[in-house]
Amino acid sequence: MTEQGVRWTAEQVLALAPDDASRKAGAKLGAAGPWSQTGGSASGAVWGLCKGSGSKPYRTVVDLSGPAYKCSCPSRKFPCKHALGLLLLWSAEGLDAPAGAPDWAGEWLAERAAKAARPAADGSGRAGPADADGARKRAERRAARIGAGVTELEQRLADLVRGGLAGQERAGYAAWEETAARMVDAQAPGLAARVRELGTIPSCGAAWPARMLEEAALLHLLDRAWLGVSGLPEPLAATVRSRLGLQPRTEGEAVRDHWIVLAQYDTASPDGRLTTRRIWLRGLASGRPALVLDFGPPGRPPGLALPVGLVLEAEARFRPGSAGLRADLGERFAPAEPCRTAPTGVSTGAALEAYGAALREDPWLESWPVVLGPVVPIPGGQQRQQGRQEGAQGEGQGAQQGQTAWQLADAEGMSALPVPLTGAGSRPGTGLWQLAALSGGGPLTVFGECGHRGFTPLTAWHPDSSEPMVLG
Repeated sequence: MTEQGVRWTAEQVLALAPDDASRKAGAKLGAAGPWSQTGGSASGAVWGLCKGSGSKPYRTVVDLSGPAYKCSCPSRKFPCKHALGLLLLWSAEGLDAPAGAPDWAGEWLAERAAKAARPAADGSGRAGPADADGARKRAERRAARIGAGVTELEQRLADLVRGGLAGQERAGYAAWEETAARMVDAQAPGLAARVRELGTIPSCGAAWPARMLEEAALLHLLDRAWLGVSGLPEPLAATVRSRLGLQPRTEGEAVRDHWIVLAQYDTASPDGRLTTRRIWLRGLASGRPALVLDFGPPGRPPGLALPVGLVLEAEARFRPGSAGLRADLGERFAPAEPCRTAPTGVSTGAALEAYGAALREDPWLESWPVVLGPVVPIPGGQQRQQGRQEGAQGEGQGAQQGQTAWQLADAEGMSALPVPLTGAGSRPGTGLWQLAALSGGGPLTVFGECGHRGFTPLTAWHPDSSEPMVLG
């Protein structure tokens, strides 16, 4: 333990790397050799000078409470390899006793502290009647544009069902991209994203027709919900507005807690134009789950990164709708520290009940965050599937090799949840074998997303350790 708090592990530091190249380069700078004038502060910051190829060393400082990074190198990656190397050095060896930061580090830290202390613009000056009237008219115009877009999308879905799904593989993605662009013009970005996802389904494996019909039905349900949103209960109406991409009308609930980081992973949009980072948190006192999202343009990862297994004392402000999951991190009250215990899990039956309850609030919810435990991973096996093969000479029997789904079974009991192997929510085979290796046939605690296709494991803990294993 140091004055900068409990030191992070090397795995938690490397989880911050924006890509594999940065991870490897940062690891090479994790020894004391290239570093000089390293130090740290009691408030949770570390700094140092790293010798580079030029005459002047790079000035690197990290605010552990963010974490946030500042380096004089020309890299556009955050964190850069120098910041990763400094954190690895701190993780392995610690740094000098707390002292005053050098000017170049102190100025940046002071700017961050001043920005955090600056009161947010809360709009306390009430808008006059003219402003309120203008806002109302703008909202009405946008609602009219969305309504027109929804009506057009309903016609597109009706044409899809009337013409059948058989030709969608040959039709290609272009028509759906055009429809998505029209939803953007209608100021409904949430609909545009779902349309793009719908257009990619025919290229996603043999079971695509059933999945495409499911997604089209959910999209139709969202369309009808918007057309009748004025008659919906406010929580459900807030969910519908959120799903279409509208900003919430009211402030959400603010919850101060110690939040453990359960998982973090990135996904790319179907057109490759946006990277979405999902960070799952759970309050240690409240037990409430929270989903924090951050976004990055092509070629650059999202800025927010929280290593799995850390605990941060912070305020989370939850957005209305979406089953109360989506949250934004606000003020942080202390540097993040590793969690000393694994989270408590529930049974597979309780996980399904939690997902079912959430669906009542948000029918479009793909999954619900759940910590399972104790559960035992059961690898899938090979099965032979008999298929009819027709040829010019007649009919014959053929066999195909298939793989049964993995399962996570309660350590005590007869119930289990399947782990999808293909399609949305599937995990790489390496992640599943990591799970089996960590288990060794015994029970584990596993965090993941429980949805209608099964359970997607993201992080696991061995019963004898509080160290998380990120799967995948």
